[in-house]
Amino acid sequence: MSQSIGSQCNELKKEYDECFNKWYSEKFLKGDIRPECEELFKKYKDCVMNAVKQKQIDKLLVEARKDDPFTSSNSENKGKS
Repeated sequence: MSQSIGSQCNELKKEYDECFNKWYSEKFLKGDIRPECEELFKKYKDCVMNAVKQKQIDKLLVEARKDDPFTSSNSENKGKS
């Protein structure tokens, strides 16, 4: 598995990846679509967002979204021109 954006998040990423892969292969592919690993995902996401802020990537993301907003209607209309 790849490293996380913040080294402090690597262990959480590993735990989440293991949980997700187990759920996907043992349950989801067999028809059980009830979500699992949600708490681990929340903890990992929070860690990643903190790392993004520490590296000041959050400001770049805000600017990028202003230049090219990511919306469902925008992505649905791509390629229809």
